[in-house]
Parts: sequence; structure tokens; C-alpha cells
Amino acid sequence: MTVYIDPPTWPGHGRMWSHLVSDVSFGELHAFAASLGCPPRAFERDHYDIPSERYGDAVRAGAVEIGPKELVRRITEAGLRRPKGRPACAGPSGPAARQTVRDSF
Repeated sequence: MTVYIDPPTWPGHGRMWSHLVSDVSFGELHAFAASLGCPPRAFERDHYDIPSERYGDAVRAGAVEIGPKELVRRITEAGLRRPKGRPACAGPSGPAARQTVRDSF
């Protein structure tokens, strides 16, 4: 199992965020995120949004630290990239449930 996380450099809602991805499968990604206690609504198209204060938890649990460009390259090559404008893959929740992940951590 390899799950990757980029540094918390993405601002939003007064916090900094990381992206958690898998280059193997969404099933692997969902299982890892669940083990961290991530709410299903934190999943967005092809990644989980992880607040900076949970970054260390993800790394201690086994997520491999990589840069954002490498993260995108790996999920693109694995066929798991779902950019905006393309249909979202079936995650553990629907689009309405993603509305405010930022308030749930």
C-alpha cells in the first residue's frame, strides 16, 4: 500500500491543506483515509483534503511525503486523476456531502 501526501501549502478557509492520494486505487485511498478518521466528505474527485494539523498523523500512519507536481504525475500515470470538468469517480459520499469538509476536522 502506498499513499502519498503533499505539503500543506494550499490555503482555504483560514487553514492550510494537503492532498492525500493513492497511485494504486481509490479503495486503498478510502481505507487509508478512514483509518485516519477523515470524514468521507473530505474526498474530492481524486484526493482527500487534509488540514495542516493532521499532516503529521498521515505521515506517521504511512503516507509518503512528495511534492505537489510529483503527486499529480503519479496519479495521472496511474489513471486516477480526475481534474475539474471530468466526471467525478464514485467516492464514499455524494457531491452535496463535500460542501464543508473544512469544518469537520
